[in-house]
Amino acid sequence: MRIEAGYDIAFSFKARTPMLLQVHLHPELHGRLEGPESFRTAPAVPFRTYIDDFGNVCTRLVAPIGLLGLTNRLVIRDSGVPETVPWSARQAEVDDLPHDVLLYLLGSRYCDTDKLATVAWKKFCNVEAGYPRVQAILDYVHKRIKFGYSHARADRTASEGHAERVGVCRDFAHLAITLCRCMNIPARYCTGYLGDIGVPPDPAPMDFSAWFEVFLDGKWYAVDARHNQPRIGRLLMARGRDATDAAISTAFGNAKLERFKVVTQEIS
Repeated sequence: MRIEAGYDIAFSFKARTPMLLQVHLHPELHGRLEGPESFRTAPAVPFRTYIDDFGNVCTRLVAPIGLLGLTNRLVIRDSGVPETVPWSARQAEVDDLPHDVLLYLLGSRYCDTDKLATVAWKKFCNVEAGYPRVQAILDYVHKRIKFGYSHARADRTASEGHAERVGVCRDFAHLAITLCRCMNIPARYCTGYLGDIGVPPDPAPMDFSAWFEVFLDGKWYAVDARHNQPRIGRLLMARGRDATDAAISTAFGNAKLERFKVVTQEIS
């Protein structure tokens, strides 16, 4: 299958403002693109890109005074097959994990493991280690948090999401990541496109999505506490310890969001 994805976003600025953006597909997906991404700014401003420590494509620019638009369109090939559920995947002992994976067992800005460790061990210590334990965490978070865009809050931590029981997709991801790390399961945050392909259409406006990956049997597997079911056409943009490392935009000054439209759909 072929998927079209992209966005039309605009910010307004009262002064020239440096920005850091993570608005491109992750390099590991580039081989499936039918052509280059068509990233544009309006007005045209100089920008440069680099690859960060997590392998994400980062864009740097200085926004001018007034309105700055960001647009992108891409077409990518996809298998059209739902994600595999790795029921038999086993959990490694901490001492056997690769050096570069240990980072994803540690607490981070939004994944405050120290505040949820007791909860995690009480609820999941008797669940079979490996993917069955991951699924138990997914089920718990899926039921624990009520989704709603009106519940969005940029500074909510995993423990606060657990207590408040409301949030958006990033809150589902942060809580599930934190519970996994508490149970010595490496987990990392992901953001990107996830269209309503193979599922009933969501009447809410399309948005970027957040999910996470767990490290089992020497591989990373994508999992999703908000939707809690295998999906088709998940397109990674950025990943990291939590949303701090995978923020779509970071303005080093005042920026007001004026326009936000995301497109992800199957095309013939």
